[in-house]
Amino acid sequence: MKLNHFLSLLFFIIISTSLFAQKVTLSGSVKDSLQTPMPYANVIAKPKDVSKNLQFAITDNEGYYKLLLEKGDTISISISYLGYKPVEHQFIALKTTKKDFVLQQSSEQLDEVVIEMPVTVRGDTTTYKTDKFVNGTERKLKNVLKKLPGVEVSKNGTVTVQGKKVTKMLVDGKKFFGGNSKLAVENIPANAVGNIEVIDNYNEVSFLKGLTDSDEMAMNIKLKEDKKRFLFGDVEAGKGNNDFYKTSANLFYYSPKTNVNFIGNINNIGEKTFTFRDYMSFSGGMNAIFSGNFKWKGGDFSQFLESKDLQTSSQKFGALNITKTATSKLDVSGYAIFSNTNTSSFVENQNEYTTFTEQRTNKTATDNLLGIGNLNIEYTPNNKEKWYARTQVKRTNNTKINTVASLINANTNTIATDRDLTATYMNQNIEWHKRQNDKHTFSSIFNYVFDKSDKTNYWQTQDAILQGLIPADTNQELLRIHQLKNTKEQNIDAIFKHFWEINNSNHIYTTLGNKFLNEDFVSDDFQTLDNGTTNNFSSDDFGNDLNLKLNDFFVGLHYKFRAGIFTLKQGVELHNYKWKLDKQTHLENNKWIVLPDFLAKIEFNKSKKITINYNLKTSFSDVDKFANRFYLQSYNSVFKGNETLENNLYHAARIYYSRFSLYRGLMLFANLNFSKQIKGVRNTVDFNDINQFLTVKMFDNPSEDLHGNIHLEKSIKNIKYKFDVGFSNNKYLQELNGNTQTNKNNGYNYEVGFETLFDNFPTIEVGVSRDIGKFISSNATSKFITTEPFVTVDYDFLKGFIFNFDYKLSNYQNKTLGQKNVYEIANTTLSYKKEDAAWSYKISVQNMFNTQFKQSNSFSDYLISDSKTFILPRIIMFSIGYNL
Repeated sequence: MKLNHFLSLLFFIIISTSLFAQKVTLSGSVKDSLQTPMPYANVIAKPKDVSKNLQFAITDNEGYYKLLLEKGDTISISISYLGYKPVEHQFIALKTTKKDFVLQQSSEQLDEVVIEMPVTVRGDTTTYKTDKFVNGTERKLKNVLKKLPGVEVSKNGTVTVQGKKVTKMLVDGKKFFGGNSKLAVENIPANAVGNIEVIDNYNEVSFLKGLTDSDEMAMNIKLKEDKKRFLFGDVEAGKGNNDFYKTSANLFYYSPKTNVNFIGNINNIGEKTFTFRDYMSFSGGMNAIFSGNFKWKGGDFSQFLESKDLQTSSQKFGALNITKTATSKLDVSGYAIFSNTNTSSFVENQNEYTTFTEQRTNKTATDNLLGIGNLNIEYTPNNKEKWYARTQVKRTNNTKINTVASLINANTNTIATDRDLTATYMNQNIEWHKRQNDKHTFSSIFNYVFDKSDKTNYWQTQDAILQGLIPADTNQELLRIHQLKNTKEQNIDAIFKHFWEINNSNHIYTTLGNKFLNEDFVSDDFQTLDNGTTNNFSSDDFGNDLNLKLNDFFVGLHYKFRAGIFTLKQGVELHNYKWKLDKQTHLENNKWIVLPDFLAKIEFNKSKKITINYNLKTSFSDVDKFANRFYLQSYNSVFKGNETLENNLYHAARIYYSRFSLYRGLMLFANLNFSKQIKGVRNTVDFNDINQFLTVKMFDNPSEDLHGNIHLEKSIKNIKYKFDVGFSNNKYLQELNGNTQTNKNNGYNYEVGFETLFDNFPTIEVGVSRDIGKFISSNATSKFITTEPFVTVDYDFLKGFIFNFDYKLSNYQNKTLGQKNVYEIANTTLSYKKEDAAWSYKISVQNMFNTQFKQSNSFSDYLISDSKTFILPRIIMFSIGYNL
């Protein structure tokens, strides 16, 4: 029955798309009077029938264009390019035709020439006149962006332009919530959007552009003139079956000097406004020229971001962003984010260890609270100097109540676990940039981080756990184990950079810096007896109190030069590492390390590039890995660190190819990544049934990893075909019960599909994805296959109605055990908003087929796990919205 659902949908799509295939092609080239190809010229096709949409194309780097036109239409073709006289051509679309055009340079003043140009390109900035592409049915920014040529918006809110990811989102030149793209595309109303600028090789400090290798791209949303001093936005409220609900608000106030944005959402349908991906985009905050000098951990905050596959979920989310232009030289901005989620989950696992199998059920209830505050001061004394002062504070309080039932060889053990985490993170940095003259530019940063995490864990069971690993008194009615585990980290970093531009083709970059880390780790494990007294484990080598101080002094020299289509940068950094362990252990070490790196870019043109880079990298473990006394990791594992650890050292190399052509309807990306550890820290484990004793040690050549991906999109007529394939081959050493073995973890995945691009027909995407995972150890091989056909439909019809539908059929197979599971997930929405009306109405169905659970698998060094994760039931909801 489930397969019949998908086949019926597929049959409908094939029959429907075939009815809309009557198209002809007009193609050719645009050149100037010297027969030089003109890239990024505008080619516009206006049907004589004004009720039909105009068609639009941009010439590629060779000056070629292509238009798909409805057969039989009378078309007026207009070709325009800034500084050249526009050309008009009448065309009746009876058959596929080639037509070349030659533009003559204009002798008139530019302000006297009226040229209708939907897209203009000046250097690294591309400007879209959105009113040439929209029709008024768009609700949010993402709907506008999807209609712009070369612009893609993914389901998770990532925006790409000609295949390149947008890393900063601006509104009228100011960062929107720190530059987050998802919050922008999902919440900014479409009716407020004016022109859109895309800025390649972006740097917020204009005179640093060209000095950084970050290759960032920014998108600037320019508001319509009537929104320049205006309160706008929308609110929505919905009520569903079984007490499900949702309310949301997106409010914006803009004036020339003050911008205020508010986003709020309260729901219990599992809809997450804020995800771990979003959280990471709010971590850190400094210019891209320092990106290679910092590795952001961002604090211990990932716990509050639970899986979307939940049995119950309620969320309260609020975000406020304020930007104020205080003077012509001083801007002040900041944002505050609040998130509170309460969730419950239920997971059934079949865990394959090396010598036994465990059946486990896992019930969890969480209450997660997060707050983020950010203040940014930007001072520009003149056009050659820039100062920043940034402050970010994050605070979280997370509680988790967990009950595990473990079945091994007909013996059941039930353990209740209560966890509580309180974490505080503060980051303060001051940044300075100075363009001394055409040859010399200076940048420096001072950065301070305070990161404190306090955890308490409590395990309770009637059964004995961790026998032989903890000194517990088992002659008790209940076994009650407590743990306190606290970490505190402070970083003080100072970096100075000098950029010497010898000429346009030769640069020398010098870096001088010092990074200091002071990290404390404290753990205390003990048992509460039935009579209320305490059995502390410290006398049996439990309990840690360790301080780690790590100082990294470094100097770097890099040479960058350009020659034709090549840009090469090579250099080296010399690091002196000093680390010291105090309190429970006293140890000092000092080491010099040379870290070379290499970067090559081959830019055939703006739409075809190859990037190759190599780095020798190093890293140090956190302080808890150095702690040489025991502490509990979970109800079935005990960990002990290793004070003799040193730094990891590994090679990292990558090659990336990109190709984009509007004329050929082609988008191609391919990347290959390789890493190999020369020296590395890995866990070793000893098993006693399910109980585990873990420690860490240094290995020579402990792992190597090779993974790659190819993504291809090709448009033919009104159909876009997509192909995505990836692989990963990982080989690593594992020490298990005193024996060292080599394990392999190989994975392959692909996705093929097509998407319709008709004007007056639903946008339909059909495809299938497949994931194949194989885990190979010295004595066993496990293989998993997940195949997922999918369909999505987006349809605007009858002047105000919008229909959305997505469907996925998942076929999961554990080839090793012969297990199979098939389930289907479908969601649909029908909304209505009359043009120029304030009110809108929506009916939505989530989990249409009322699927109970999803199935998946995971690997670790010593465990293969098969999981059933239970999810929210069918939700039917009616919503009413109001546009301000």
